[in-house]
Amino acid sequence: DYLRARRMLARKDPVIRDLMRAHGECGLANAQHTDPFHALLRAIVSQQLSTKAAATIAARFDGLYGGPPTPAQVMVTSDQQLRAVGLSGQKISYVRDLCRRIGDGLLPLSALDSMSDEEVVEALTQVKGIGRWTAEMFLMFRLHRPDVLPVGDLGIVKAVQKAYRLRTVPTPERL
Repeated sequence: DYLRARRMLARKDPVIRDLMRAHGECGLANAQHTDPFHALLRAIVSQQLSTKAAATIAARFDGLYGGPPTPAQVMVTSDQQLRAVGLSGQKISYVRDLCRRIGDGLLPLSALDSMSDEEVVEALTQVKGIGRWTAEMFLMFRLHRPDVLPVGDLGIVKAVQKAYRLRTVPTPERL
């Protein structure tokens, strides 16, 4: 409930209130992937790429399958086909590990909603190429968890330092 969250944040934090007024409504709800596999797949494909490059590769990737693929479809796709759409060898291994874990039941996507935040992070970070940051983004943008703050994200750390006019970079505890 983004409206309720905005109201609560505006009441409790004048800095956040002013930022929300300056930048308008949160557009995150409109950009979320509803399918957890597709969200994780996109997270891997997009790593260390510009938004435009990531979108191009993701569109080519989906084009191989006529839309978002299933883990089983990806597993039978050759490395050569995956490279041809722009995936590096490293990302191919990450995508294959994700698909293998889903197929083997080691990553039960349907159970993630009922897990605690830390359980989700633990489950997702077992996949090669998915670290804590990606797991926290998944918690926020796919599972809509309201109390997640990726304190290791340099962009967030610097933004908080600037917004709150802090002389030093805030520690994770301070954040």
